[in-house]
Amino acid sequence: MVEQTPSNAATVYKTPLGTHGLDPSGSVYWNLTGEELRELAVQRGEATRTAHGALLATTGNRTGRSPNDRFIVDEPGLASEVHWSEVNRPISEAVFEDLLQTIQGHLNSSATLFVKDMHCGADKSHSMPVRLVSESAWHSAFMHNMFVRSDRDSLFGHIPEFTILHAPSLTVDPKEYGVNSEAFVVISLSKGLVLIGGTRYAGEIKKSIFTIMNHILPARGLLPMHCSANTTDKSSALFFGLSGTGKTTLSADPGRALVGDDEHGWSDQGIFNFEGGCYAKMIGLSEEDEPAIYATTKMESTILENVILDADGIPNFHDSTLTQNTRASYPIESIENRTDDSTAGHPDNVVFLTCDAFGVLPPISRLSPAQAAYHFISGYTAKVAGTEVGVTEPMATFSACFGAPFMPRHPSEYANLLSKKIADHNASCWLINTGWIAGGYGESSRIRISWTRALLNAALSGSLDDVVYVTDERFGFKIPVTCDGVPSEILQPRSTWSDVNRYDNVANLLVQMFNENFESFIEGCSDEVIAAAPMIHETQSL
Repeated sequence: MVEQTPSNAATVYKTPLGTHGLDPSGSVYWNLTGEELRELAVQRGEATRTAHGALLATTGNRTGRSPNDRFIVDEPGLASEVHWSEVNRPISEAVFEDLLQTIQGHLNSSATLFVKDMHCGADKSHSMPVRLVSESAWHSAFMHNMFVRSDRDSLFGHIPEFTILHAPSLTVDPKEYGVNSEAFVVISLSKGLVLIGGTRYAGEIKKSIFTIMNHILPARGLLPMHCSANTTDKSSALFFGLSGTGKTTLSADPGRALVGDDEHGWSDQGIFNFEGGCYAKMIGLSEEDEPAIYATTKMESTILENVILDADGIPNFHDSTLTQNTRASYPIESIENRTDDSTAGHPDNVVFLTCDAFGVLPPISRLSPAQAAYHFISGYTAKVAGTEVGVTEPMATFSACFGAPFMPRHPSEYANLLSKKIADHNASCWLINTGWIAGGYGESSRIRISWTRALLNAALSGSLDDVVYVTDERFGFKIPVTCDGVPSEILQPRSTWSDVNRYDNVANLLVQMFNENFESFIEGCSDEVIAAAPMIHETQSL
């Protein structure tokens, strides 16, 4: 084994790889800089450069997460608190050990390994040391972008609480190993290990650590959240939502400093980013609508995934040849308008983002505390094309806590923590639909981002506090009648449909879907939250 560190490295303490069952025969690079990793990725043929110098990598046939291939080991210890379900699939200790030995053998025989030591959590009081051991330079560069970077000296004594063994080129026979495909993502909470094989999609790296934080923090009284966040000197805001609903886009606001774009914790001191970077969707990106994100695509520190280049090497963000789920990973420092330490005070506004493919939910509505708890547990949105394998167009779905695939505990645990935080800090709650109205998907375009921004800014600034509201007859939340910069007719979705009878039928269908989904969560919810459920309403047109 030949161990190497960058030429400008300070003394770095190297926790022996033997603690992970590794004894590699090839070269091992420890804690290279992002620049060094990107350069090596190009030299090794793992990635190329765009005309602007950003790194460009492709991920093969897996261009999104593989939820059917993600497992948690059913073992004594922390796993006893896992809410086993379709998204939290158990796997036996025996299968885990077989996969562990296989991935260890694969990494040991690799010509080169890259070790990257990072932290998860910008608040040092709640930060978790993590490590990636990978055969891939560009995935290690992704790790460098996405987690909290430590200075060289602080790496002395770095002992990872969780380690990812990452072998994207390793595939297995699912019949032999008892998994669902040739790829696997397996989390052992008790052993502090994550095994990733058979997929080059980099998002699996960050989401596995996010899942672990979601399991650990509630026991410590902290709320982990799948949300973006921004702030001003006077107020902070949270944006909950699944991929494609606008978390990254809406939190990158020139008038508000970014805290983070995807994963946060809420402690007794305020909110803090889990990550040191952003992982933004690129499809349809324009400089006019999203100037801050667009600017990052011209930076050498950015890693583009599955983006198509034109003949001159310039990204075409409207080309979905490989996937709708084109991505960019960049350090949070790439966003000029951000907080210095990726933390902020307690939020004054909590925003739930949904991409309603049915065209029923209004562009914005105000929620009571009970309605907020109901919609948080429901987590209604649409799976947007490309975010998961096999999803090619929006599909209605419910994802508890707006992040069920990453929430190992029962949804009520997260909902109870959120309700307490909202009550303690008197936060206002909003539901924003970034999807469709006017007949729904296939009948109209998505709501203009400029209208969504105008509605959001009005909500956060307090401009909607004194306008007239009407109560939705099915969902019970309050809808503003007017908002500056937004056509009044779009605020009431029913009025945008050419056939109001059809709207009523579709709206009642959506209500039924909400109620059927919530049946499994009724136990443990208060009467007030249960009463916040929508009701079918029969309306006859004149």
